[in-house]
Amino acid sequence: MKVLQVVSGTVAALALVGGLAAAEPAAARDRFSPGAAAALGVLGGLAVGGAIAASQSPAYGAPVYYAPPPPPPPVYVESGPVYGEPVYYAPRPVYRRCFTERFSEWVPGWGWQPSRRTVCR
Repeated sequence: MKVLQVVSGTVAALALVGGLAAAEPAAARDRFSPGAAAALGVLGGLAVGGAIAASQSPAYGAPVYYAPPPPPPPVYVESGPVYGEPVYYAPRPVYRRCFTERFSEWVPGWGWQPSRRTVCR
């Protein structure tokens, strides 16, 4: 398979080079404008590059396998007594009543600026 790819790429490259060399340079100069000749050269370069790339084998790396670390060993803990010290809870917080107060303040060079603030009682 590899030999077939190399041979086919080589044959394609030689056919392209031979076809370009067989054309008479003066006749090509008379037929094509400089822009068309440059475009033909670019297309020929792409064709040769494609033939060379097709003849190469893909460069894939070796497969990498990841093994996760083993789980940690089990830990055994001796349980303490079920009963214990009594737990004391803090008293419930006293909620305050808050509201938003709107007012206007004078800003020098700007004028009256509306503002708001939160007031809690």
